[in-house]
Amino acid sequence: MRRASDAERARLNDTFAALCRIESPSGRERECADWVTGELRGLGLAVEEDGAGVAVGSDAGNLLARIRGKQPKSILLCAHLDTVPPLAPIDPVVVDGGWENAADGILGADNKSAVAVLIELARRFADSGEPPPVGIELLFTVSEENGLRGAKAFDTGSLSSEFGYVFDHASPIGGIVVAAPTYDKIVAVLHGQAAHAGIRPEQGRSAIAAAARAVAAMRLGRLDAETTANVGTIAGGTTTNVVPERCRIEAEVRGLDESRVDQVTTEMVDHLHDAANEGECDLDVTVDRLFRGYRAKASAPQVVAATRALQVCGYEPHHLVTGGGSDANAFQAEGLSCANLADGTERNHEPGERISVDALEGMLEVAIALLDSAAGVMSA
Repeated sequence: MRRASDAERARLNDTFAALCRIESPSGRERECADWVTGELRGLGLAVEEDGAGVAVGSDAGNLLARIRGKQPKSILLCAHLDTVPPLAPIDPVVVDGGWENAADGILGADNKSAVAVLIELARRFADSGEPPPVGIELLFTVSEENGLRGAKAFDTGSLSSEFGYVFDHASPIGGIVVAAPTYDKIVAVLHGQAAHAGIRPEQGRSAIAAAARAVAAMRLGRLDAETTANVGTIAGGTTTNVVPERCRIEAEVRGLDESRVDQVTTEMVDHLHDAANEGECDLDVTVDRLFRGYRAKASAPQVVAATRALQVCGYEPHHLVTGGGSDANAFQAEGLSCANLADGTERNHEPGERISVDALEGMLEVAIALLDSAAGVMSA
C-alpha cells in the first residue's frame, strides 16, 4: 500500500490537536465520543455505541465501526477515549518537533494519539474508495484508565476479528508487548474507637496506628523481576486531639505470574488482619482483580504481523514485558488474541507528557502497514 501523503500527515496532526482539546477523563467521555462518532459518520461509516457507560459509570459507551476489506477476514484496532484527570486546561502546541501542552498539565496523547490514527486510517479508505486489504473493526473504549472497565464490559462476541491491536504503550515505536501483568487492587478500611487524645487516649483504638503496623509489615516495591506491590494511599482521622477511629488504605499487586500475585495479595491481606487484631480494630477488606495477565509467543499471528509491519516502516521490532495493563489484557481474557504496540508517547500521565510529530505520523504508517501484514499472515 502507498505510504501516508503529506496531506494525510498534516490532517492527522490537526485531528490529534482537536482531540486533545476535548477533555475526557474517565467517566466523562461523552463529548469526545460524540466528536469521534461525528467524524466517522461523516466518512459514511455506521457507528454503534454499546451500553457499557451505565455499567462502568461513564456518560458514554464503547464505539464500534467497521470497514469492509478485500478479504472477509478482519482485525481489530482499538484506542481508548479517556485520559487521566487533566488538572489543567489542554492547549496543544508543537515545541522542538513534538506536541506538548502549553499549560502545566497532561497533553492527552495517552491515548488521543491512537484515536487520531484510527480516524485518519478510516478517512484514507473513505477518500480513496479502495477497500483495505483486510477488514477493520475500529473500537474506541471508555474508562480504560480506571481499570479497563470499558473493554471488560464490551461484548467481544460481537467482533469477527481474527486478532487485534491496541496502541497504548508509552515507549518508542518498535515495541510489541508480549507479556503484561495480572493486577489486584486491595481496599481496606480499619475501624477503631474515637477518644480524646489528651484526656482519655487509653479508651481509644487508633485505626491509623493499626494501618501503620500493617503497612510496615508488608513487602513493597519490586519484589522480584516479575512482581511489584505498592500502598498508594492511606487516609484517616479528623484532627490531632482525637484518636482516629477510621483509616482507609488502597494498595495494589502486579505480576506476570498469576499464582505469585495470589500469594503476595494474600500475604498483604494477612498483615492487615494481624494488625487489626493487635490494635483491636475491625477490618473491612476487598480484593478486586482488575485484569488478568497474558503472555504471547513470538510465533503468535498478531506478533508476527506486527513484526513485519514495523520492519516495513523502518523500525526495529523488539518484545516488551511490561508492568502496565491495557485493553489488550481484557480482550486476551475473553479469548481474543491482542497485542499492545508502543506508540511513541513520552511521560504519559505527567504534566510533561509529549509525543513527537515523527512518532505520531509513524504510528499511522505502522497502522497502514499492519493491514497488509495481517492479510498476509491470515492468508498463509
